[in-house]
Amino acid sequence: MIKLFSLKQQKKDEESAGGNRTGTGGKKASAAQLRIQKDINELNLPKTCEILFPDQDDLLNFKLVISPDEGFYKGGKFVFSFKVGQGYPHDPPKVKCETMVYHPNIDLEGNVCLNILREDWKPVLTVNSIIYGLQYLFLEPNPEDPLNKEAAEVLQTNRRLFEQNVQRSLRGGYVGATYFERCLK
Repeated sequence: MIKLFSLKQQKKDEESAGGNRTGTGGKKASAAQLRIQKDINELNLPKTCEILFPDQDDLLNFKLVISPDEGFYKGGKFVFSFKVGQGYPHDPPKVKCETMVYHPNIDLEGNVCLNILREDWKPVLTVNSIIYGLQYLFLEPNPEDPLNKEAAEVLQTNRRLFEQNVQRSLRGGYVGATYFERCLK
């Protein structure tokens, strides 16, 4: 019994001396930080994806670069920003496409329509799940659940014109009244 009290006293003494065991200036890692650390450690990125951390000490904000090697968007380079909130993993990360793209599931402001980022999110899903979901959007755009309704309509009614519009947008140019910056690798 005496040893238990001496251990408690020793721990209190360490904490008051600033020597707690978290190592980050006395701050304990949040549940979101711990989970995102685990997700990142377990990442299994496809060869067409790369993850970047602008601030190495901030794992809650990072970028994903997708460079499809097949499909309509082959040869393009698309940057997504991830902002992981303190509610993660119970709330999905906020994901935005920073590259303006002609796509039925990504609007011109960069909002992404992916079911696991909205109503189908579950805490068991990981960053890896989102990355594969985003990659799949470039392989198989879904005109049934669009954010860019005009692109979805063209995909459904005239696949060849859709492909031409995508190529024009990747090379840099106008599709209708909208100008797209070049985003080829």
